[in-house]
Amino acid sequence: MSDRYAVIGNPIGHTKSPLIHGLFVEKTGHDMTYAALEGPREPAHAFADTVRRFIDAGGKGMNVTAPFKLQAFEMADERSERATLAGAVNAMKFEDGRIIAENFDGVGLVRDIEVNLHQPMANKRVLILGARPAQLVIANRHVDKAQALVEAVRADGVLSACGYA
Repeated sequence: MSDRYAVIGNPIGHTKSPLIHGLFVEKTGHDMTYAALEGPREPAHAFADTVRRFIDAGGKGMNVTAPFKLQAFEMADERSERATLAGAVNAMKFEDGRIIAENFDGVGLVRDIEVNLHQPMANKRVLILGARPAQLVIANRHVDKAQALVEAVRADGVLSACGYA
């Protein structure tokens, strides 16, 4: 039986993930499938029900996109440090009846900027979570959430919170 993976979001029609993972399968010969699932927004438990059905059908892992990253965080039995700091999950692994959660958003973005675009972030002003910036501003629709994250990740350098306005 093929290893089963998926990405879940709503809307999900725009995703290129099945194409990208299909090319991976083509190159590596790995026996796997990767599907896009449009997760239901309502009722509140519908996301968790969808994930559990996927696990019960043999799913090994799932990427998570908007609007389900917070719900995925709540479902997790085990969370990485990055997921805990972000308070959100974008990847789940299903192993031995447990949901293991990770968040690759920040590290992936930083790697893309520094490695793929050859743009070092050290001593730069940025408005994103990054590595070793001169100033880090965390913006959120809800200033209290941004401030809570600032308090949770107090680090070297200037750290502040603000709203989008």
